Amino acid sequence: MLLSFEDPAVKIAYLINRYPAVSHSFIRREIEAIEAEGAEVYRFSVRRADVENLPDKLDQAEFDKTAVILSMRIHFVLFDVARIIVVHPINSLAAIRIAFAKANWKPTTLVRRVAYFAEAANLALRMRADRIDHLHAHFGTNPAMVARIASRLSGVPFSFTVHGPDEFDLPEALDLRGKIADAVFCVAISDYGRSQLMRWSSLVDWSKIEVVRCGVDASFFVDRISTPFPDVPHLCAVARLSAQKGIPLLIEAAARLNREGKSFRLTLVGDGEMRKEVEALIDRYDLHDVVEIAGWSNSETVINHLLKSRAMVLPSFAEGLPVVIMEALALGRPVVVTAIAGTPELVDKSCGWLIPAGSIDALVEAMSAAIDASDEKISQMGKLGRERVADLHNARLNGQQLYRLFQNHCQRLG
Repeated sequence: MLLSFEDPAVKIAYLINRYPAVSHSFIRREIEAIEAEGAEVYRFSVRRADVENLPDKLDQAEFDKTAVILSMRIHFVLFDVARIIVVHPINSLAAIRIAFAKANWKPTTLVRRVAYFAEAANLALRMRADRIDHLHAHFGTNPAMVARIASRLSGVPFSFTVHGPDEFDLPEALDLRGKIADAVFCVAISDYGRSQLMRWSSLVDWSKIEVVRCGVDASFFVDRISTPFPDVPHLCAVARLSAQKGIPLLIEAAARLNREGKSFRLTLVGDGEMRKEVEALIDRYDLHDVVEIAGWSNSETVINHLLKSRAMVLPSFAEGLPVVIMEALALGRPVVVTAIAGTPELVDKSCGWLIPAGSIDALVEAMSAAIDASDEKISQMGKLGRERVADLHNARLNGQQLYRLFQNHCQRLG
């Protein structure tokens, strides 16, 4: 029997592939907002987080609160699988069908599907032991798959949040249609995301798809807009160093501006699989006095980098709706971003520069405009962006919205 949401002890399980993580601070903010409403949230991570490389103390604290599914020895995992099949054979049969639905029967695929079932079995037993009322997964990839199987094994209803772009690149292989059909509801982080989920689901399930935007917390709304700009104009990119984020294109644009005689600095806050290639580009164009790679940083350091900048630049090729755009605008800094996915729902010419993805000419033009804009214009654009984020992307308010979805669902089933 599910508890009433009037009871402060209602229990929600959160499942993420690897949590906490540098790029998942928005999930922490969401969990904190839901806990502030009176729910008890159990964190589950499929894999162990790389706690040694978590720069933010708040994320480090989350590590101690998170149970890792794949922390057990293989014989214990296999015991959980055998145990749940014996104790719940009907549910297990249904869950096995889900786990292997649409499998291409290649060895790697079969191993992956067996792993999903084993992970789900462990999670299902833990949820039963903890008397979990609802399971919510972040990302429509393997966490949603494990949640879907665990829900069938345990009887605990589930929902999941889709961010994109990964889910929209492989909607059929990921069986978005089936996941949405089995979930009690599904969350998109933008109207664009909702449209894509509608595209890949049955008409009868469209009413299940809700928009709950990601948000920033109060630390980004502290009044620091009066921070003076450096004499040399600064731009900042907060992103994984990857092709998807358009970072090599950003270095090309910086090289062109440098050749044109623009005086500016560009700080890359982040790290990633293309670091060596990015460093090689900096060497090739002799940009060591212009471009700095700061690496992953904690929240306060990211805030300081953004506050020193005239604009945050993110020339991504594929996105959902990057949280760093919200963070920059909340701090009163306009953005140079590509007009893709959900980004135009937040950014327009009043608070930033929207450019076509992949266009180096447009990127150079927008970066030049940000460098040359007066302090007054930058401040006015930032003010309008800050107001927009406060209205649409306040983590506490967004968490309350998601909590109400949990609440409404449990009241229907209670």
